[in-house]
Amino acid sequence: MQFADLRSVLVECAGDLEDTDLTEAALDRLFTDLGYDSLAILETAAAVGQRYGVELRDEDVAEAVTPRAFLLLVNRSLATAAQGTPS
Repeated sequence: MQFADLRSVLVECAGDLEDTDLTEAALDRLFTDLGYDSLAILETAAAVGQRYGVELRDEDVAEAVTPRAFLLLVNRSLATAAQGTPS
């Protein structure tokens, strides 16, 4: 999953926040600083899970507080799923 994919899902789930500049420069900013609350991130995780066929545990999603951390979580889960072992 790339940043553009994450941005697309965030916009689908939480809308395009007018005062948020969600670019790759924001990879290490907290989701809360970008205007996304925990519900928006959980909805994004569910959408990513459906779209990419991976299950993201709520506890892991809660710890992924930046876009970079979220992408690492998703990509690690995808790699684990590709190897055929549970995440």
